[in-house]
Amino acid sequence: MQSRTFEIGDIVSWNSEAGYVTGRIRAIHTIPFMVNGYQHHASSTNPQYEIESLKTRHIAFHKGIALRRVVS
Repeated sequence: MQSRTFEIGDIVSWNSEAGYVTGRIRAIHTIPFMVNGYQHHASSTNPQYEIESLKTRHIAFHKGIALRRVVS
């Protein structure tokens, strides 16, 4: 299954343990990176998106396949 692509500033939603969350993409990672001791796998063909929740301001990291663009 092919990953979706997004840009910084896009509003997206994803399914979390607590239900659907909406957030704004604030960075796009195209190389592997560490966060709190956890290795996130990213590449130019399969990036990880850094997203800030609009409700809680929590930062999450997801690949495009997990995200849906929110149309306002």
